[in-house]
Amino acid sequence: MTSPALPSASDSAVLEAVATGIPAALSDLGHLVRIPGMAWPAFDQTQLQRSADAVAALAQDTGVFDEVRVLRAAIPGSGELGQPAVLARRAARNGRPTILLYAHHDVQPPGDDSLWETPPFEPTVRDGRLYGRGAADDKAGVMAHIASIRAVSEVLGDDLDLGIALFIEGEEEYGSASFAQFLSDNKEALRADAIVVADSGNWDSVTPGLTVSLRGNARFVLRVRTLDHASHSGMFGGAVPDAMMATVKLLSTLWNDDGSVAVEGLIERDSPTPDYSEETLRDEAGLLPTTQPIGNGTILSRIWNKPAVTIIGIDTTSVASASNTLLPETTVVLSARVAPGQSGADAYAALERHLRAHAPFGAELTFSDVDLGDGFLVDTSGWAVGLTRDAMHDGYGVAPVDLGVGGSIPFIADLVREFPQAQILVTGVEDPHSRAHSPNESLHLDTFRHAVATEALLLARMNGLERPL
Repeated sequence: MTSPALPSASDSAVLEAVATGIPAALSDLGHLVRIPGMAWPAFDQTQLQRSADAVAALAQDTGVFDEVRVLRAAIPGSGELGQPAVLARRAARNGRPTILLYAHHDVQPPGDDSLWETPPFEPTVRDGRLYGRGAADDKAGVMAHIASIRAVSEVLGDDLDLGIALFIEGEEEYGSASFAQFLSDNKEALRADAIVVADSGNWDSVTPGLTVSLRGNARFVLRVRTLDHASHSGMFGGAVPDAMMATVKLLSTLWNDDGSVAVEGLIERDSPTPDYSEETLRDEAGLLPTTQPIGNGTILSRIWNKPAVTIIGIDTTSVASASNTLLPETTVVLSARVAPGQSGADAYAALERHLRAHAPFGAELTFSDVDLGDGFLVDTSGWAVGLTRDAMHDGYGVAPVDLGVGGSIPFIADLVREFPQAQILVTGVEDPHSRAHSPNESLHLDTFRHAVATEALLLARMNGLERPL
């Protein structure tokens, strides 16, 4: 299937409608950013419901959908319901295909407010960027969908025959515990020929990226125990291994001297990567002048195609409470990024084997709270990929770059399982300076404009296609 030969006036009309609608879209985005909707139980859950209701109202106001609902699905095995998601759908007409547009309205906690230059839930524009928690990840994805639908509806009017399903999740940042069940519960409403997951990034602020590979993940909690009670470090230190010493020695075995992962059984993917300099890495990642990059091979192969292991949390005595004591146990959270092509389960098994084999001094290890996700590789030969690349080129004015992403979107495996015939397109509104999940998260405004233009062109061009068999 190829892109239809639309008259240039049609593209021009769509792009003009996008440009006209951007101020309203950014205003609506600002309203969404002001809602601190976080899926963690420790936060006010009424705000997450408020966020879902606000997104549902935006979808309803497009006038496009046959039905808009706020729904929850069960979390399997827990007896609890997941967080509120928005599901909207319009039926395809006259033999046209259906596209599913995904984003999420929940956000990461802001962290330490003192690290923000402006309040995290007060959207602030400066230097061509909109700052605020969720301004990029992923409320901008929500608004890219809404704004593109508005533009296409305005241009095509009654000639809009494309089927559109809109799924805005409410717990992506908290692990998507009810995602698979939600898909099962609403399979017919979500069924589509192509799926756009607007939760990734771009090559830079002016060059679009189509994500064609994602790493998987294996996250778990590890408890290291060496004593049945704390002891005086002066009386027994030098003969008794405390838990912190054992933990430090154990964790150090996870990496080689150059910082690459040293766990047997974690695989690497062999795939070429574009040129990407150390200077660019330093600029985008914020490396200190004296800090050296880790790993080996090209920089992007380390991020896209190789495993990584990070200690993301540790429970032990705080500095303020430190005393001369041998600690009986410590607890750490380890997060591994898994090369595309290896399952999260296989990666976790390799990590557990390694840690048990390298436990020093007979330390007792306990593993819990295991969270796994598989990576993703796009079949780039499909009709929807070509259509999307063309739309990116025309929406941004430059050719797109096929990207690998070091992060993970584990629920894509659920989409592949439920909708094996659908083509999945991973796009996004972020650029390398968006600082998603970090203080001072921001959205590059021109990138947002181009992303909306891209998606609007994609929808308009799909509207001219016959549904694939």
